[in-house]
Amino acid sequence: MSTSSALPPRSSLGLRSVQLFEGLAPDRLDALAQACQWRSLPAGRLLVQRAERESDVHFVINGEIRVTIFALNGRQLTFREVGTGGHFGELAAIDGEPRSADVLTLRPSLIASLGASHFLRLLQEEPGVGERVMRGLCRLVRQISERVIDLSTLGVQNRVHAELLRLAREAGCESNRARLDPAPTHAEMASRVSTNREQVTRELNALQQRGLLAKEGKALLLCDVEQLEQMVAEVRGAG
Repeated sequence: MSTSSALPPRSSLGLRSVQLFEGLAPDRLDALAQACQWRSLPAGRLLVQRAERESDVHFVINGEIRVTIFALNGRQLTFREVGTGGHFGELAAIDGEPRSADVLTLRPSLIASLGASHFLRLLQEEPGVGERVMRGLCRLVRQISERVIDLSTLGVQNRVHAELLRLAREAGCESNRARLDPAPTHAEMASRVSTNREQVTRELNALQQRGLLAKEGKALLLCDVEQLEQMVAEVRGAG
């Protein structure tokens, strides 16, 4: 696992942005800050490697990371991105098994890492934190289940539509429109839907020609979210 040369100061102020720790007493946050290892990492740094025996839970104090897998053929399959206030790595801390994915920084990030023994003790002593972890794992299972179904049953065109719809919901819809700013690159989209950049470009151009998509500088505007929802629902068998 990669480390940085500069060690940032340990402060409970940073942990207050972590959603998992919402409502914890100041003295508990202070103790957690001292128990964590703190690192400032540049963009593009590998933080966790698939199959390695490392069980810390990592908290994104500032920045953004990507949970992904690099296949032997070089193709990248992206599962999710985690931004400021999020966390990752609880699976290995709970079951003691090797890492199931690679994790790298998308932009300069400040990461606080808590050892598995400290994390498990926290779950026992703070029921609210334990409940948030369980709910988070439930969401993760549902997201991965939907992803597996999409990858195994939908064509590339429909997978691109489904991913755009997911991004629109994350960004927030207003008046049947959603703005993705900055827009994901075609390579990023390809890694999320298990295809190549050329196919993503082809499908996005087709949506632009239909008036469902428009470019606004570095942003991407979804012009008719309801129609996109209907298209995705139909191919998933829910229409």
